[in-house]
Amino acid sequence: MSRRQKTIAIAIGATVLVWALALTGRLLVKNAEVTREKLAAYMRATDPGKLSDKDRAAALRKLAAMVNAMSFEERRSARLSGEMTLWIQKLTEEEKLQFLEMTMPTGFKRMITAFEELPEQKRKKAIDDSFKRIREAAAEARDPGAAFLSQPGQETNAPVVSDEVRQKVLNVGLNTFFKESSAQTKAEVMPLLEELQRAMQRGAGIR
Repeated sequence: MSRRQKTIAIAIGATVLVWALALTGRLLVKNAEVTREKLAAYMRATDPGKLSDKDRAAALRKLAAMVNAMSFEERRSARLSGEMTLWIQKLTEEEKLQFLEMTMPTGFKRMITAFEELPEQKRKKAIDDSFKRIREAAAEARDPGAAFLSQPGQETNAPVVSDEVRQKVLNVGLNTFFKESSAQTKAEVMPLLEELQRAMQRGAGIR
């Protein structure tokens, strides 16, 4: 084999190796992504009611880590499915608060402060717009609880973000509502609050 042929062969081999490494990297990243399906599979396989205190704590940390690794859309879909709510209901009040602290979006408390400083009309618009987007997201996902937002009295396994809750947030203020609500209520309204935070970060016509 001539020197030129060796050079070409080495170049081709290097190109193939680069593509192989890139493909492997993509597969590893894809497998590492946390989706709603992966989260649901973990929750179905891990019943906190049947675990020891030590194992419950470990399971809670793992679930929180999975939730934090999810994209905004995947996390919202998981919350709206109601499956996460059912899992959280099996926890103690202290464990629920721990889970909320571990999965609280970065800058969430700053968002609440910024929201409270908005004029009343803009606060109402921000809540209404976020409420509407959550309702649309539930419908698009075709979750069993997709109608829970438009029918507050309907019993479902999905988290109930009723118009009553929406009105209470407007009346008493987001900060007071969040402080006074139970851990379970906080967990159930988290999709709405995360949507509101996203709108605040983007501006979304609020300011």
